[in-house]
Amino acid sequence: MASGIETLHVSDEVQFGRDCEATQIPSGARIVVPKGTPAYVGQTLGGNVTLQVSTLGLVQVAGRNLDALLKDGVPVVAPIADSSAADQQPAGPVDEKALWEAMKQCYDPEIPCNVVDLGLIYDVKSSPLPSSRSRVDVKMTLTAMGCGMGPAIAAQVRDRLLDVPGVEEANVDIVWDPPWNQGMITDDGKKRLGLY
Repeated sequence: MASGIETLHVSDEVQFGRDCEATQIPSGARIVVPKGTPAYVGQTLGGNVTLQVSTLGLVQVAGRNLDALLKDGVPVVAPIADSSAADQQPAGPVDEKALWEAMKQCYDPEIPCNVVDLGLIYDVKSSPLPSSRSRVDVKMTLTAMGCGMGPAIAAQVRDRLLDVPGVEEANVDIVWDPPWNQGMITDDGKKRLGLY
């Protein structure tokens, strides 16, 4: 049987095979889901899984913890990252297109559209470091000021940026000016969300 996030589909039933750290939605609180807890898949985007748990509501499990999920008794295994890739990152300026592609792998756990196409990324700047690699600073917003998931989404963006060759440091600041509105969604995002 194949394993991996691609084996999960919306509404699939899974069970936690071990205690697992997760992020509660929409509060953004870190919680531990106990071993044996059943859940239903809601979204599998960006390498993370959003699940409906009857006793907890919505939770997001990060890709690094997919091995905690069992589908039909078989662990869902996250793709194994090549640990040597970080050691072999090239010196020199980072490719700006690669930064945007990396951020397109980041999703709000409640909205099936990436943060770039949602229009949440306001500014991206890269600066050279003494190591000849780059520091990346991002200004992003959220769809609502009260969203408790803000820190978790910002951390997801930062982690994806750190995986881009040439990036040594990444910082993501959440800003509120200008306020986000649906007009900031890209055409691709509008199609994905059925707004056309």
